[in-house]
Amino acid sequence: MRFLGIDYGTKRIGIAISDENGSLAFPKEIIFNDENTLRKIKDIIKKENIEELVIGESVDFSGKLNILSARIDIFISELKDNFDLPINKQKEFLTSMEARKAGDNKRTLSQSQVHSKVKQKKSGRVDASAAALILQRYLDKINNLKK
Repeated sequence: MRFLGIDYGTKRIGIAISDENGSLAFPKEIIFNDENTLRKIKDIIKKENIEELVIGESVDFSGKLNILSARIDIFISELKDNFDLPINKQKEFLTSMEARKAGDNKRTLSQSQVHSKVKQKKSGRVDASAAALILQRYLDKINNLKK
């Protein structure tokens, strides 16, 4: 069973997919949050044989839903209207920061490597990695319940 992980953002949406066994999550891509978003997600669902969706539920430092959570709920309604697939929420907390840290390297970087890191962050690669973290947390949770 394959899962699609979503890190919703007002400008970009990070996308991750699981392996066929639903045990490992991998960053896939970043899509812009625009009029083509649902069509792009539909294409990914079809191409990757996705059977279930997991979307990050945005919470604040105290674990309560924040301002972005209302927009996520609207997006979930749009997903439900367009796709006949189960949709699950997974609490996300600092996944983008965690993804950035994972991409940082402790060694000294050359000028071109620094430029590449900045370009990578600006391009939104962090969003796909954050989606993979969200999806992996969900997969770990459901797979631990099966044991």
